[in-house]
Amino acid sequence: SSPSLLQPVQVIYWPVFFFCEPPPKMSTTMGINGFGRIGRLVCRAALANPDVTVKAINDPFMDLKYMVYQLKYDSVHKTFPGTIATKEDGGKEFLVVNGAEIQVFHEKDPAAIPWGDSGAAYICESTGVFTQKEKAELHIKGGAKKVIISAPPKDSVPIYVVGVNHTEYKTTDTVVSNASCTTNCLAPLTKVVHEKFGLVEGLMTTVHAMTATQLT
Repeated sequence: SSPSLLQPVQVIYWPVFFFCEPPPKMSTTMGINGFGRIGRLVCRAALANPDVTVKAINDPFMDLKYMVYQLKYDSVHKTFPGTIATKEDGGKEFLVVNGAEIQVFHEKDPAAIPWGDSGAAYICESTGVFTQKEKAELHIKGGAKKVIISAPPKDSVPIYVVGVNHTEYKTTDTVVSNASCTTNCLAPLTKVVHEKFGLVEGLMTTVHAMTATQLT
């Protein structure tokens, strides 16, 4: 007899996976107030971080061309590994770093710096002048969201050192301090030794660059 056309059919189901790319991560936008040694190194570090975008720099005592020179050359970190140019458009000034525009301001009053218009949300306060909360908060009047002071504060501004107490950061803090360079060197090591063995007291010596408050 001829085989029936109504034969049972085995159906094999293959799972189908849909691969979707995750949404792009939003870059942290920042501004830098004070383009001295600290401000320039913060700028270099930010430019090397794909998750950070430098939107604006303010320095009332440095012109645009000198900013280019200072950012490009460094005796410790060597020549900047990228392109740096300038642009002026309708009275506005820009540093053009690796093709990206960074707006430049020359305001003495932090409240007058238009951070919001430039798109800078987080401000590195690296002038060494505005180290009190009342003064540092003036950046927020210009449209900033948060301010990080690159020096020890003169009042009760919270101090956070990465690797020591950064997990205690409160999102309600609008102004914080990143402590001093000496503290950032000493505190992480001290924390580890103290937690492992315990410390009663200590003495430290720092080899430091000359500071403005040094008398000899």
